[in-house]
Amino acid sequence: MTSPQTPRRKRANGMESRQRILDAAVAIAGERGYEGTSIAAVSTKCGLPASSIYWHFKDKDDLIAAVIERSFEAWLSAVVLPGEDTGTPLERVTAMAASVARSLVDAPDFLRLGLMLALERRPVEPRGRTAFLQVREIAGRRVAEVVAELFPDLDETAVRTLTTYAVAGADGLFVHREIHGEDIDLVAMFELHAQLLYEAATHMAARSKA
Repeated sequence: MTSPQTPRRKRANGMESRQRILDAAVAIAGERGYEGTSIAAVSTKCGLPASSIYWHFKDKDDLIAAVIERSFEAWLSAVVLPGEDTGTPLERVTAMAASVARSLVDAPDFLRLGLMLALERRPVEPRGRTAFLQVREIAGRRVAEVVAELFPDLDETAVRTLTTYAVAGADGLFVHREIHGEDIDLVAMFELHAQLLYEAATHMAARSKA
């Protein structure tokens, strides 16, 4: 007679199953988009019955939202300005941009799926779209904090303008790579974007003092 599983073992199995489901959903949604993703397809991909998926997630929308949230956590950890001991402000900004780009290369699900959902309009808004817009707002605030920290002389309007430019430019570079393939060096493009943003912020800060 086999002994019953301990609560700790059950939790570990549950977490492992959840990760398998999320990984499968990522693979399918990346190929087929939101509409082409189904619980049946995820079940086939991960090798777990649909009942297991429904045990972890209420429905497909809940699953896609979880995919976005998991990927966003990894992405957000990259939006951290390195300490002052790592170089000049420009070098720090460039290093942060490179870190963000690498996180998107390694875990693009947050932005890929999120942009798909953000650009679509439905009578009933999917929870995944709401989750993306919420975490995107958090990312924007994090970028604004970095801008304000490096350029304390800029007013709120200037910080907001630079934040919008930074996020929109990052979106564009990511989409460009999605269209044209992995031969696009996203890290190098993000580093250039950060340097141009820094120059623009420097110019705006100098003008505000004049």
